[in-house]
Amino acid sequence: MMVPEITPEEQAVLDKALYDALNPLASAIRSRQTGLPADRAWDADPVEVALSVLAAWKVVDGEVRRLAGRAAATAGSYGASYEQLGAVWGITRQGARKKWPDAVGRAASAVADTRRLALFGGTAELAQAPAGVWSWTGKGADGTSGRAAEGARHATAEEAAAHAGAFLAEHALGADGRS
Repeated sequence: MMVPEITPEEQAVLDKALYDALNPLASAIRSRQTGLPADRAWDADPVEVALSVLAAWKVVDGEVRRLAGRAAATAGSYGASYEQLGAVWGITRQGARKKWPDAVGRAASAVADTRRLALFGGTAELAQAPAGVWSWTGKGADGTSGRAAEGARHATAEEAAAHAGAFLAEHALGADGRS
Protein backbone atom coordinates (compact mmCIF):
# COMPACT_ATOMS: atom_id res chain seq x y z
CA MET A 1 0.00 0.00 0.00
CA MET A 2 1.32 3.41 -0.94
CA VAL A 3 1.24 6.45 1.31
CA PRO A 4 -1.99 8.19 0.29
CA GLU A 5 -1.84 11.59 -1.35
CA ILE A 6 -4.55 14.08 -0.57
CA THR A 7 -6.06 16.62 -2.90
CA PRO A 8 -5.67 20.37 -2.34
CA GLU A 9 -9.36 20.50 -1.42
CA GLU A 10 -8.90 17.73 1.18
CA GLN A 11 -5.84 19.56 2.51
CA ALA A 12 -7.87 22.75 2.95
CA VAL A 13 -10.64 20.87 4.80
CA LEU A 14 -8.05 19.13 7.00
CA ASP A 15 -6.28 22.40 7.80
CA LYS A 16 -9.57 24.05 8.80
CA ALA A 17 -10.58 21.09 10.99
CA LEU A 18 -7.18 21.06 12.71
CA TYR A 19 -7.23 24.82 13.35
CA ASP A 20 -10.83 24.62 14.60
CA ALA A 21 -9.81 21.84 17.00
CA LEU A 22 -6.64 23.62 18.07
CA ASN A 23 -8.09 27.07 18.78
CA PRO A 24 -9.90 26.25 22.07
CA LEU A 25 -6.81 24.48 23.40
CA ALA A 26 -4.48 27.31 22.35
CA SER A 27 -6.87 29.85 23.90
CA ALA A 28 -6.96 27.93 27.18
CA ILE A 29 -3.16 27.65 27.27
CA ARG A 30 -2.82 31.35 26.43
CA SER A 31 -5.29 32.33 29.12
CA ARG A 32 -3.48 30.26 31.77
CA GLN A 33 -0.07 31.61 30.75
CA THR A 34 -1.09 35.26 30.58
CA GLY A 35 -3.68 35.35 33.34
CA LEU A 36 -6.02 37.14 30.93
CA PRO A 37 -9.61 35.96 30.53
CA ALA A 38 -10.14 33.68 27.51
CA ASP A 39 -11.91 36.44 25.56
CA ARG A 40 -8.85 38.73 25.95
CA ALA A 41 -6.07 36.13 25.67
CA TRP A 42 -5.31 37.30 22.12
CA ASP A 43 -4.39 40.70 23.60
CA ALA A 44 -1.23 39.20 25.13
CA ASP A 45 2.29 39.83 23.84
CA PRO A 46 2.51 38.44 20.25
CA VAL A 47 5.48 36.22 21.16
CA GLU A 48 3.50 34.71 24.04
CA VAL A 49 0.48 34.20 21.77
CA ALA A 50 2.64 32.44 19.16
CA LEU A 51 4.29 30.29 21.82
CA SER A 52 0.93 29.25 23.25
CA VAL A 53 -0.16 28.16 19.77
CA LEU A 54 3.08 26.17 19.45
CA ALA A 55 2.43 24.60 22.87
CA ALA A 56 -1.04 23.57 21.71
CA TRP A 57 0.41 21.99 18.55
CA LYS A 58 2.80 20.00 20.77
CA VAL A 59 -0.17 18.61 22.69
CA VAL A 60 -1.91 17.74 19.42
CA ASP A 61 1.27 16.10 18.11
CA GLY A 62 1.42 13.87 21.20
CA GLU A 63 -2.23 12.90 20.78
CA VAL A 64 -1.73 12.13 17.07
CA ARG A 65 1.21 9.87 17.98
CA ARG A 66 -0.89 8.11 20.61
CA LEU A 67 -3.82 7.64 18.25
CA ALA A 68 -1.55 6.49 15.41
CA GLY A 69 -0.08 3.91 17.78
CA ARG A 70 -3.57 2.72 18.63
CA ALA A 71 -4.43 2.48 14.92
CA ALA A 72 -1.22 0.52 14.26
CA ALA A 73 -2.03 -1.87 17.12
CA THR A 74 -5.55 -2.34 15.80
CA ALA A 75 -4.24 -3.09 12.31
CA GLY A 76 -1.71 -5.49 13.83
CA SER A 77 -4.42 -7.23 15.85
CA TYR A 78 -6.26 -7.88 12.60
CA GLY A 79 -3.13 -9.42 11.09
CA ALA A 80 -1.26 -6.52 9.46
CA SER A 81 2.49 -7.01 9.31
CA TYR A 82 5.20 -4.52 10.17
CA GLU A 83 5.94 -4.35 6.44
CA GLN A 84 2.36 -3.22 5.79
CA LEU A 85 2.37 -0.74 8.68
CA GLY A 86 5.65 0.71 7.43
CA ALA A 87 4.37 1.00 3.87
CA VAL A 88 1.32 2.99 5.01
CA TRP A 89 3.47 5.27 7.20
CA GLY A 90 6.16 5.69 4.54
CA ILE A 91 8.88 3.95 6.57
CA THR A 92 10.64 0.60 6.47
CA ARG A 93 9.45 -2.57 8.16
CA GLN A 94 12.22 -2.09 10.71
CA GLY A 95 11.15 1.52 11.25
CA ALA A 96 7.57 0.41 11.90
CA ARG A 97 8.75 -2.23 14.38
CA LYS A 98 10.77 0.43 16.22
CA LYS A 99 7.92 2.99 16.14
CA TRP A 100 5.22 0.53 17.30
CA PRO A 101 7.07 -2.36 18.99
CA ASP A 102 3.93 -4.07 20.30
CA ALA A 103 1.64 -3.48 17.32
CA VAL A 104 2.08 -6.88 15.72
CA GLY A 105 1.44 -9.88 17.95
CA ARG A 106 4.12 -12.47 18.40
CA ALA A 107 3.29 -16.15 18.29
CA ALA A 108 2.89 -17.70 21.71
CA SER A 109 1.72 -21.06 22.97
CA ALA A 110 -1.04 -19.91 25.31
CA VAL A 111 -3.93 -17.49 25.49
CA ALA A 112 -2.61 -13.97 26.11
CA ASP A 113 -5.47 -12.77 28.35
CA THR A 114 -8.89 -13.84 29.54
CA ARG A 115 -11.72 -11.91 31.14
CA ARG A 116 -15.10 -12.86 32.54
CA LEU A 117 -18.36 -11.04 31.89
CA ALA A 118 -21.63 -11.53 33.78
CA LEU A 119 -24.72 -9.82 32.36
CA PHE A 120 -28.46 -10.47 32.17
CA GLY A 121 -28.10 -13.62 34.31
CA GLY A 122 -25.60 -15.23 31.93
CA THR A 123 -21.83 -15.37 31.70
CA ALA A 124 -19.24 -15.06 28.97
CA GLU A 125 -15.51 -15.55 28.85
CA LEU A 126 -13.46 -13.25 26.64
CA ALA A 127 -10.17 -14.68 25.42
CA GLN A 128 -7.30 -12.96 23.66
CA ALA A 129 -5.38 -15.12 21.23
CA PRO A 130 -1.58 -14.83 21.06
CA ALA A 131 -1.98 -12.80 17.85
CA GLY A 132 -3.88 -10.21 19.88
CA VAL A 133 -7.42 -10.76 18.57
CA TRP A 134 -10.27 -11.43 20.98
CA SER A 135 -13.08 -13.99 20.90
CA TRP A 136 -15.79 -15.03 23.34
CA THR A 137 -17.85 -17.97 24.51
CA GLY A 138 -20.93 -17.64 26.67
CA LYS A 139 -23.96 -19.20 28.26
CA GLY A 140 -27.16 -17.22 28.47
CA ALA A 141 -29.52 -17.23 31.45
CA ASP A 142 -31.85 -19.42 29.39
CA GLY A 143 -29.12 -22.09 29.08
CA THR A 144 -28.21 -21.34 25.47
CA SER A 145 -24.51 -21.55 24.68
CA GLY A 146 -22.89 -19.28 22.13
CA ARG A 147 -19.56 -18.14 20.83
CA ALA A 148 -18.02 -15.60 18.49
CA ALA A 149 -18.87 -16.33 14.89
CA GLU A 150 -16.39 -18.52 13.06
CA GLY A 151 -13.57 -16.33 11.84
CA ALA A 152 -14.71 -13.30 13.86
CA ARG A 153 -11.72 -11.18 14.87
CA HIS A 154 -12.39 -8.59 17.54
CA ALA A 155 -9.58 -6.04 17.88
CA THR A 156 -10.25 -5.22 21.53
CA ALA A 157 -11.69 -6.84 24.64
CA GLU A 158 -14.39 -4.15 24.60
CA GLU A 159 -15.45 -5.11 21.07
CA ALA A 160 -15.65 -8.81 22.03
CA ALA A 161 -17.55 -7.85 25.22
CA ALA A 162 -20.08 -5.89 23.18
CA HIS A 163 -20.81 -8.92 20.99
CA ALA A 164 -20.93 -11.26 24.01
CA GLY A 165 -23.19 -8.79 25.83
CA ALA A 166 -25.60 -8.70 22.89
CA PHE A 167 -25.76 -12.52 22.98
CA LEU A 168 -26.36 -12.52 26.75
CA ALA A 169 -29.10 -9.88 26.40
CA GLU A 170 -30.79 -11.96 23.71
CA HIS A 171 -30.74 -15.00 26.00
CA ALA A 172 -31.76 -13.29 29.26
CA LEU A 173 -34.71 -14.49 31.29
CA GLY A 174 -37.70 -12.18 31.52
CA ALA A 175 -39.35 -11.15 34.78
CA ASP A 176 -41.60 -14.24 34.55
CA GLY A 177 -38.58 -16.59 34.41
CA ARG A 178 -38.89 -17.27 30.69
CA SER A 179 -36.78 -15.96 27.84
